[in-house]
Amino acid sequence: MADFDVIVVGGGTGNNVAAAAADAGLDTALVEPGPLGGTCLNRGCNPSKMLIQAANAVNSVRDAERFHVDATLNGIDHAAVVDEMDDLLGGIAEDMKDRYHEKNHLTLFTEYTEFVDERTLELEGETVTAEKVVVATGSRPIVPPIDGLDEIDYLTSQEALYLHKPPESLVILGGGYIAVELGYVFQSLGTEVTIVEMMDSLVPREDADVATAFTELAAERHNVHTGHRVTAVEEHGDGHAVHAETEDGGKLTVEGSEVLVALGRQPNSDELGLEAVGIEIDDRGFIETNEYLETTAENVWAQGDVAGNALFKHSGDYETRYTVANVVHEERTAIDLSAMPHTIFTNPQIAGVGATEADLQDDDTEYVVGRADYSDSAMGRAKKLEHGFVKVLAAPDGEILGAHAIGYEASTLLHEAVLAMRHDLSVDDVAGTIHAHPTLSKILEAAFREVTRQ
Repeated sequence: MADFDVIVVGGGTGNNVAAAAADAGLDTALVEPGPLGGTCLNRGCNPSKMLIQAANAVNSVRDAERFHVDATLNGIDHAAVVDEMDDLLGGIAEDMKDRYHEKNHLTLFTEYTEFVDERTLELEGETVTAEKVVVATGSRPIVPPIDGLDEIDYLTSQEALYLHKPPESLVILGGGYIAVELGYVFQSLGTEVTIVEMMDSLVPREDADVATAFTELAAERHNVHTGHRVTAVEEHGDGHAVHAETEDGGKLTVEGSEVLVALGRQPNSDELGLEAVGIEIDDRGFIETNEYLETTAENVWAQGDVAGNALFKHSGDYETRYTVANVVHEERTAIDLSAMPHTIFTNPQIAGVGATEADLQDDDTEYVVGRADYSDSAMGRAKKLEHGFVKVLAAPDGEILGAHAIGYEASTLLHEAVLAMRHDLSVDDVAGTIHAHPTLSKILEAAFREVTRQ
C-alpha cells in the first residue's frame, strides 16, 4: 500500500493541486523546500510588478509637465518599496505555509527530493510512495558558461528584485521579457542601463513590427546594443566590464557597477532523478507531457514551467485546472492551450497572442494585416500617447490568426482578441461589435475594421 494517494513536488502552481487533492479527502504530500507560491509570488511576477508600479509612479510625476501640471519628484525611497514588497509577499507565503500545516489530509515537506523508483521519492531520509505523483518544480534563471562570469558577483532576476539600493549603472545580458522589464524599473529609479542582446532587436520573439518599435523606444532611455553576443565578463575598477562581439567579428566592451544575467529560464528537472523512473525530457530539459499532462511514466503528471508548455503564470494556473480534473477527479480531460496570450510590463507595455507575421511567412500562410495607432484615437490623444499600435493578422476568410499590441495598457487591450480567437470569432465579429467611445478599445476595433476593408 502506498504511503500517500498523491504527492505533489513543487509548491508554486502545484500547491493548488495539493490543496484540491486534500480537500477531496486524498492523503496528500506537498514537497517544497522554498517559500510556497513558487517563482511568481516570491521571485517573479508579483515582486517585479510591484517594482514596476513604483517606476510608473515616478514617471507619472516626471511626465506631469506635459499636462501643464507643476509637480516635483523629491526622492525615491527604493528600500521602503522593497521592504514593503518583501513584507507583503513573504507574509502571503508564510500564511500559506501555516494553513497547509493545519490542513486535513495534507503533509508538507520542506526539502528537496528525487525519484528513487516508480512513484517513489526520498523524503526525510526514507522512501515514500504514492499512487499518483505530480511534478511542478518550475524553472530558474539560465546562467550560461560565459568566460569569467562565475568569477564575479553577478545578479539574476531573483537578486535584482530585492536590491535595497539601485546600482549606479547596470549591464543587462539579454533583451527578452525579464531584461526589458527590469531595465525599465532600474532606469526609472535612476540607474544607467545598458542592454546587450544577441539578436537584431530587443524582445525578438515578438512580432517584428512590435520588436522594432520597442527597440527604438528603449534606445532612447538605455544604451542598447543588439546583434552582439556576450563573450566574456571581468572585474574592472569598482565594477565590471562586459565584452561582446558581432557575427562579423566586431568588438564591444561596456561597463557597469552591476551585471544582470537575463538570458532566459531553464526547467528544474535536472536533479529529480527522472531517468530512474522513465520520465522523458526534451533536448532543453522540459518534461514531455501529452494532452492530459501525463508524463511517459505511469500515473505521473507534470505541469507549469517544468513541463514547458508555456512559461507563464497564467498558463500554469490554467494547467492546474486540468491536473486537478485528471489527477484528483479522474476525469481524463484533454487540455487546450490555444490562443495563449503573453504580456510584457515594460513601458510601453507589449502583448500578443497567436502567430506573428514571421510565423505566417515561414508557413506560407496567406494573410492580411490591420493596424491602428494609439495616436489616432480620441483616448490616445487625451492621454498624449505618441507611440503604440495594435496589429491584427487574419486569413482572407476572416479567421483571426494573431494580434499584437505595443502601448499604454496593451496587456488589457489584447484580451478582446484573445477571447475572439479562443472562441473562433471572426474579424467581422470583432469589427462589428459596438465599442464604447472614447475607450482604448476603439484602437483594437480600428485595427480589426482595417482588416475588413481589404
